[in-house]
Parts: sequence; structure tokens; C-alpha cells
Amino acid sequence: MVVLKSLHPPSEGVRLQQADTTAVLDGKRLGSGTLFVAEAHLSWFDGSGMGFCLEYPSISLHAISRDLSAFPEEHLYVMVNAKLDDEAEAEQQDKASDDAGEDDEESDSDSEDSGTITEIRFVPSDKAALEPMFSAMCDCQALHPDPDDADTDDDDYEGEEYDVEEAEQEQGQGQGDVPTFYTYEEGLSHLTAEGQATLDRLQGMLAQSVAQQYHMAGVRTDVPSAEFEGLSPDDRLQRRHTEQAQAEQLAQLLFE
Repeated sequence: MVVLKSLHPPSEGVRLQQADTTAVLDGKRLGSGTLFVAEAHLSWFDGSGMGFCLEYPSISLHAISRDLSAFPEEHLYVMVNAKLDDEAEAEQQDKASDDAGEDDEESDSDSEDSGTITEIRFVPSDKAALEPMFSAMCDCQALHPDPDDADTDDDDYEGEEYDVEEAEQEQGQGQGDVPTFYTYEEGLSHLTAEGQATLDRLQGMLAQSVAQQYHMAGVRTDVPSAEFEGLSPDDRLQRRHTEQAQAEQLAQLLFE
């Protein structure tokens, strides 16, 4: 027989209260009642005030089931890592009394109980409530993380710690590959003769490219200053900035 106890419905932290919800425990219908999705527990009560309460860490799986071949109605499926019946509770009480003070036998009983599960199906009369029921359970179960998962995450990290001071010392001793950056003016002062010749050649190519922009109706203007006279002060400044930026890009190519 399924364990139903006289309990009080939760009054705090209730995320969802769904009436007219039938509970089916391991294929046995318990009747219609009210499902309470609270932050501390998941509980269900029938019309007489009898019900059961589940701890979130004991819930290994919950999902919306719409497979009518497995069950004739859409429902919220919950799998619990324990047996919720009178026989299981009596066995647990007997084992607790018989194995008191015996650690080895107690560990054996725990390993045997770990293989037992209970399947619970909550079937609301309003099938549109399935999504809110599932979401509320997800939110509440997230408040009760498995401590074993946290320990596993910590153990998985095996990376080496990065020592900032040691890295700075290595860089100061010349062991680190630290790039040197120059401004446009500083870069020109560090040019070699070969670099200066390359820069002059590139600037000449740039000047030729700029001059080609002053073709108007087949007439070429070799003196860009004449074209500047027809520009506004803002346009002249913008053009100078553009030419300077192009020159800086060429200079950067020389020092790569």
C-alpha cells in the first residue's frame, strides 16, 4: 500500500499550486488532489488531507510526458530514488533498528536501497498547466544542487597556476618575448637607410594613387593643392587625416 500521511500543506515558498491533479504512484491511482511545488519540498494531498512529500535531492528525473502509448494521458513524470510504500518503510525501520552501531551492514543496506526507484505521474485536469508545473519544479530543484557534483567539478580542474610575478621577472630578464611599439614619429627616427628608401618608394606609390583621383573629364590635375581650394575647411582637414592615416599604415608595415 502506498504511504499517505496526514501532513500540512506548505505555506511558504510555494511556487505553484495545481488543483485537480491526479497522482499515479507505480501504476496505482491515488485519486485527485492538489500538487504543491514549493521551494523546500514537492508534495501532493488528496481531498481528505492525506498525502506525501518528496525531497528534491531524491528526485532524479522529471519531465513532461506526452507519449500516449506509455500512459493514456499527458502528465508530469517524476522518478524518485526511493520506494514510497508501507513495506519499504517498514523494512527501512527494521534495518535501522537491527543495524544500529554496525557500519558495515549499514553500508550494505544503503547499496541495496540505492537500486530502488518510484515512478510518479502527476496528471492535471488542465493539460495547459504542464509547462508551468515543469518550470516550477526546475526552479525549485535548482535550489538544491547535488553536493557530489560540486566536489566533482573541483576535482576535475588540474590546470597549473599562473604566477604573475614570475612572468614579470622573466620578461625583465629578457626571457619573455615582449613586443616594442612605436608612434609614427618614433618609428621614423628608427628607420634604417633601407627602410627609408622603402618608405620613400611606398609614399611615391601613394602619391601617384592619390593623383589619379583628380581625373575630371579626361583632364588630369597633377597639383592636388588646386583641388584643395574648392574644398571646405572640414573637407580639407578630413583629407589630410586620411592621407596621414595611410602613411602611418605604410610605416607600420615596415616595422612588422
